[in-house]
Amino acid sequence: MAILTTMRVVPPVVALVAGLGLTASAWSAESPIRFTYRPIDFTLDSCETMGRYAPETMAGGVGVFDYDNDGDLDVFFANGADIKTLKKTGEKYSNRLFANDGNANFTDVTEEAGLAGEGYDNGVSIADYDNDGYKDLFVGGLHRSTLYHNNGDGTFTDVTKEAGLAEEDPEYGPMWSVGGAWVDVNNDGLLDLFQANYLKWDAATEPTCQWRGRREYCHPKFYGKLPNQLFLNQGDGTFEDVSAASGIREHPGKSMGVAIADYDQDGWMDLFVSNDKLYNSFFHNLGEGKFEEVAFEVNVALRDNAVSISGMGVDFRDIDNDRFPDIFFVALDNESFPLFINTGEGDFVDFTIASKMQALSLPMAGYSPSIVDLDNDGWKDFFVSGGHVQSLRAAPRIAVAQHNAVFRNLKGVEFSAHQAGAGFATQPPARHRGSGIGDFNGDGRIDAVVSAIAAPAEVWLNESPGGNNWLALSLEGTTSNRDGIGAEIKVVTSAGAQYGHVSSAVGYASSSAGPIHFGLGSSSEAELVEIRWPSGKIQKLENVKANRLLRVKE
Repeated sequence: MAILTTMRVVPPVVALVAGLGLTASAWSAESPIRFTYRPIDFTLDSCETMGRYAPETMAGGVGVFDYDNDGDLDVFFANGADIKTLKKTGEKYSNRLFANDGNANFTDVTEEAGLAGEGYDNGVSIADYDNDGYKDLFVGGLHRSTLYHNNGDGTFTDVTKEAGLAEEDPEYGPMWSVGGAWVDVNNDGLLDLFQANYLKWDAATEPTCQWRGRREYCHPKFYGKLPNQLFLNQGDGTFEDVSAASGIREHPGKSMGVAIADYDQDGWMDLFVSNDKLYNSFFHNLGEGKFEEVAFEVNVALRDNAVSISGMGVDFRDIDNDRFPDIFFVALDNESFPLFINTGEGDFVDFTIASKMQALSLPMAGYSPSIVDLDNDGWKDFFVSGGHVQSLRAAPRIAVAQHNAVFRNLKGVEFSAHQAGAGFATQPPARHRGSGIGDFNGDGRIDAVVSAIAAPAEVWLNESPGGNNWLALSLEGTTSNRDGIGAEIKVVTSAGAQYGHVSSAVGYASSSAGPIHFGLGSSSEAELVEIRWPSGKIQKLENVKANRLLRVKE
């Protein structure tokens, strides 16, 4: 959430792009990826005050999952609370759950589900941690996080204390979590919880930062770091804090995002953490729940220019169809959105400039990115929720309210950017925060939902033309964790192979737990679908017809 050390008016996009020597098509108003807006009855209330307390700008995680197992993806929003008491007061600050009717029409079912919440919530992470067939919620919050168990009847129960997740840290005190990631770190078939923690914060010691005589949100350097936490699933509904024993605790930071992937294909899931105005963290899984921090060794601690940026949300997936997962995360304007390409030899290369992402993203401030094939052409694109960290009073010297954006993959590691052409300009710009992705209406195109501070949330239905084919897979583990998190999927068509892995950790403070999606382009079938489960089992399916949701049991 770092503010810029120097604030200035953002130059017009057209002028900036021209000055960087980009072709007109790089910022084309016409886009082969197009969305239409649909309202959803939620407004994020982070309790903004003239005190400019740091948490006020950080709320807004979004969760996408099928909470009632009816086959339709539903939406959860994490909301703020009274900044002085850190307690919710009625509907104003309630977290909200919306049930989907299958046609992207959403109904508020918060009260009957029991998910209104109590504290100041930031983020959400979704998975079936007890392998009972129903997805549960971890809601990361300010000085109080919550684990909600899905009871399977449309309701949830707060089991935080019983699960052993309610204790304060003996050294750092209460944590400030922006969510986390569910991941089976030791391949025992049980999902463990990585909790991403942001700043050490206390309302009583909030620093005062001003710009031209007016109070504004402070730079992260005014706050202390926090360690992230790792909780090992014991299989009986409880978790053991193994943060120290795993090696995670000894590397505190200011985490804004976490994403998981097996970057070196050794069978163990690794973790990338984007930090705010610090070097990033990369936790290499050594097996059996042990990690080593190797961000500098694998070249993802900083961009090649060695400048610390405001690392926000992140996604970690194979972009160039070479099997090895790559890293994309976002930051503020004049910082660019970094792209690290996996070499397949144990490290990464900074491709931010070569991919055109530096030039395209330089005028923008982003919060929540997703790597997903939006036009079903077989190449993964980027969706980014747009908005600045500062209050609206910081405008017009900086562009605080911004549109969301799409960066289209030009079939490799080069991108073109679309905002207005993608349909986002049909709604006012906003301070967007969390985002979730999934196919809300069953048409085979990936849609998005985005929260925004003090503004209506937005559902964006993907109506991209072209008629490309697609395939979605919903996995059910037996020996592996039931959600199949960590499973790698290879899909082969006449155009070649592409790869994906199951993970619900994506974006800023958000979680998308729908089926894994592949665009097939003009191919009417997948010649081969190969699944490598976390257990080590390999499952192969041949001649799979396109344009369907395929449910696969281990």
